[in-house]
Amino acid sequence: MTFRKSVLKGTGTALSDRVFIKKKKKKKRRTFEKRAMATIIAAFFAILFLMPIILTVTNSFMSASEISSNYGQVFSTTDTGGKTYISEKVNLKFIPDIVSFSQYITVLLKSPDYLFKFWNSVILVVPIVGFQLLVAALASYGFTRYRGRLKEIIFFVYIILMLMPYQVTLVPNYLVSGWLNIIDTRWAIWLPGIFSPFAVYLLTKFMRRIPVSVIEAAQIDGAGEWQIFRRICMPLCKGCMCSIAILIFIDYWNMVEQPLILLSDEAMHPLSVFLSKINAGEIGLAFAVATIYMVPTLLVFLYGEDYLVEGITYQGGIKG
Repeated sequence: MTFRKSVLKGTGTALSDRVFIKKKKKKKRRTFEKRAMATIIAAFFAILFLMPIILTVTNSFMSASEISSNYGQVFSTTDTGGKTYISEKVNLKFIPDIVSFSQYITVLLKSPDYLFKFWNSVILVVPIVGFQLLVAALASYGFTRYRGRLKEIIFFVYIILMLMPYQVTLVPNYLVSGWLNIIDTRWAIWLPGIFSPFAVYLLTKFMRRIPVSVIEAAQIDGAGEWQIFRRICMPLCKGCMCSIAILIFIDYWNMVEQPLILLSDEAMHPLSVFLSKINAGEIGLAFAVATIYMVPTLLVFLYGEDYLVEGITYQGGIKG
């Protein structure tokens, strides 16, 4: 009798173990299937988003005749200059029939205008990124360290200005630039960009998450405001400032309206303006120029990717 009970008990334990193992394997299989499905969906959208970039890069190595035969009807116009109805499907080709470097030879060697416009973009954007970060760092430290009703009102105004699209403030910027007599100069682009509220808002929100105890400990050790700003706040805000710099660079690297309105001299226009004026005779060059134009943005993003993630996910903790 005792032997039968023990056998039954052992059988029940083994059965429950097998059921538990079976459920565990089933759970693992479901988890694997969910992850596989999520990976497939993410890969699909990644390929979908990368297709325009891949298409631009590969088509930049096509000959002018091949590009014209594939996409010429998109840019064709009527005798009066209007757009024509596309009766045939556009042939999207990712692999050129014959690899040609003629577009890059024209852009880099035969026609220096495109390189001049590229360096115009660099000259316009780099000072905006650097000085906007400087202004934002000083203003954000002031908004963080010194609270008050007046400063809160000013910060609220910053938020309102940040929410306005640039097209809304374009006319006031034009009028102020005319009053300062800086229209048709780079200062008309630099000054509104340097004092943009975007970086001030983000950096202030980030800097306010720094623990007050850290600043109070520095004050007890005899640190002044400049030392607190330079040795505590700036190192902790390094990731945030890098992420803001990336966003500012991408935003102003693609600007079109500002140069068109504030700079009448086409020799001062950046490369982004040229890309917005593509015509039927420059389709091949446009692909090559667009590829070159993407390189700085991709390099900046790849270099600062870790800082960008760190600046977004930072929660106010202190490392070490």
